[in-house]
Amino acid sequence: MDRSVGARRGGAAGRTSGSDLGRALRGWRDRADPADAGLPAGGPRRAAGLRREEVASLAGVSVDYVVRLEQGRATSPSEQVLTALGRALRLSDQERRHLFLLAGRAVPDTGRMPSQVSPGVARLLEQLPATPVGVFDAAWTLLEWNPLFAALMGDPSGLRGRERNVVWRHFTQPPGRVRHSEEQRVRFEAAAVSDLRAATARYPDDAGLRSLITELHGVSRPFARLWDAHAVGAHTRATKTVEHPEVGPLVLDCDVLSSAEGLRVVLYTAARGSQAAERLALLEVLGTQRVWS
Repeated sequence: MDRSVGARRGGAAGRTSGSDLGRALRGWRDRADPADAGLPAGGPRRAAGLRREEVASLAGVSVDYVVRLEQGRATSPSEQVLTALGRALRLSDQERRHLFLLAGRAVPDTGRMPSQVSPGVARLLEQLPATPVGVFDAAWTLLEWNPLFAALMGDPSGLRGRERNVVWRHFTQPPGRVRHSEEQRVRFEAAAVSDLRAATARYPDDAGLRSLITELHGVSRPFARLWDAHAVGAHTRATKTVEHPEVGPLVLDCDVLSSAEGLRVVLYTAARGSQAAERLALLEVLGTQRVWS
């Protein structure tokens, strides 16, 4: 009896998923304007929007397949079919993402790195005044930061281009405020370079990312050695020592969170009651320094 109940529940779940995808496709088809798709607007139409035949033609699939998708009888369309349907129905980026999620597929990226900080992430910077927070793109170029990040690392507002890129600075310039033990340095470099390689797969059409890697490969032998090893990974967390010129060293946990837009939100935190926590509190009072170093 338990197996029977489970089977019924599993079947219902599968049908619900297909129905959700079908309802979404029907809704987007009914909403679509034939003129936007380059189709003649004249002639009698039983309903607003595109006909199934028109969607099938625009997407390069059969009419029968469109019918089966809308009726929930075809529930695993390929990435290519989903991309073609999204284009045919003129879906927004968020609608396209929702289409892929309904079909149980990973959402493909556009090929170029996002560089705009969403209002929600911007509010996060404002609402964490006691935590240094920086927002980076997938290539580790700093985009936004809060006052305590600037107080900890030095104010980056006067820096431009490569000077705001963590990986570039690490491999091409003298050490800044972040101090690494030999073990930490090896671990950080491997993680950062692996992270960049993963980013090239995710954003294959981003010229800025490719340029950064080409230049780093040409000027830094340690980077070139790691890059040519073809490791792939992600930089997600570390313990870092920041040598501040006024309050002294701070041993902090560094955690990297990924936003929905593909950005990296980096938070520096200290254990409650620790010396580092006391020094972070003092930095809130002292304010920012002029140079990010």
